[in-house]
Amino acid sequence: MTFISYAQNFEDIALWRALQFFPGGFYIDVGANDPNHDSVTRAYYERGWRGINVEPVDVYYQALCRERPGDTNLQLVVGETQGEVDFHVFPDSGLSTASDEMVAMYAASGIQLEKCKLPMRTLASLCEEYVSGEIHFLKIDVEGFEGAVLRGMDFSRWRPWLIVIETPFDQEPEWKDIVPAAGYRKVRFDGINTFYLANEHANLAGAFDIPPCTIDEFHLRYGHPLAFPVGAAEAALREQARRAELAEARVRELEGSRWFRLGQQLNPVRRLLRR
Repeated sequence: MTFISYAQNFEDIALWRALQFFPGGFYIDVGANDPNHDSVTRAYYERGWRGINVEPVDVYYQALCRERPGDTNLQLVVGETQGEVDFHVFPDSGLSTASDEMVAMYAASGIQLEKCKLPMRTLASLCEEYVSGEIHFLKIDVEGFEGAVLRGMDFSRWRPWLIVIETPFDQEPEWKDIVPAAGYRKVRFDGINTFYLANEHANLAGAFDIPPCTIDEFHLRYGHPLAFPVGAAEAALREQARRAELAEARVRELEGSRWFRLGQQLNPVRRLLRR
């Protein structure tokens, strides 16, 4: 079965190189967003893996419930404590956040967010309730709230083999010492995310020596921006379908007209006159 990559920056391929020999694995995706577009976990779900998807934004949460019925899908914020938190929604994007700093930055740029209240739980409490075995990878993409997620995890009890954390702008985040102190080493930075490997799985480090490439024998999802562009082709097909529908409607209109029916009735007379 050819591996089809759905992730934004080949994160799923990088993980697959290390994890492909462990079928039926388990993942936790904090900030899952869309179940297909830019999804790090979609390819794994297709291969029978299952896990936990945490997504606060309602439209994406509902989509996850529809398309990932085998997963545990949760609509909440993962943070440092239990309770309730203000969550700020940036519609139709992956930029929604519970981070006050990110909200201030958006406001300074003139971006208007929709605020709502959501329950907040720690990652440790979710593991306590839903995890019964190995966690093969943990992905965190929460727009500036990563530190709170990490501080709410008990890494002495639950040990994801790999952790992928979005770090696009700051290679020295305020939480930079948390993961190494928990017994993880940095094995890759892909320009968007930092990959950490648990010390007890150091034998997998070689999988990250080179970036995803042709040796991984993968295909990109249909419509991936780095694959053959389909936007223009789909627009052209929609236009042709629209024109065909209009033509069919015009034909039906003509066939229903009085003059068409009269012409049909005169056809035998025309054939007789030609003879």
